Amino acid sequence: MSKLNILLILLLTVPAASALHAAPDAIGWEQLSKQEQRILQQFQADWDQLSEERQRQLRKGAERWQTMSPEQKRKARDRFQRWQLLTPEQRTRLRERYERFKTLPPEQQQRLRKRYQWFQQLPAEKRQALREKWQGMSQQERSEFREQQRRRWEALTPEQRDKVRERWRSPDARE
Repeated sequence: MSKLNILLILLLTVPAASALHAAPDAIGWEQLSKQEQRILQQFQADWDQLSEERQRQLRKGAERWQTMSPEQKRKARDRFQRWQLLTPEQRTRLRERYERFKTLPPEQQQRLRKRYQWFQQLPAEKRQALREKWQGMSQQERSEFREQQRRRWEALTPEQRDKVRERWRSPDARE
């Protein structure tokens, strides 16, 4: 297993501070399956010093890694490589955004996930054009744009909203 795969497992688990000594009911290395040991081999020497919580997180990440398809693993590796290229400040901003996202109501989280999926399915040129347009706006312009979009949405009838949702979901509308 490559170091990259091991580091991916770490990213798939929630980071936690390691305790100096393992708890009495910590997971022993020998309790891990052979597959888990293979995936987590980088941690074998220090396994007993990891906190029980950290051991559980790593084990959960290893289990998740085993269930991923080759395509999912490829995408996870790609995301990890992009993560490695970020500056510490960019990583901090992303962590903060994620923490804010977790505080949103589930319905709002789902709406954001759907919009993100929609955006990801746009052609690369269209995504880039939208990014550049957004980045070129001042904070005031962004606020006004959001407010304008909110008012437009609220002015729609339920039927019109359904049509807009269908357009968002339609692959043909993304071209």
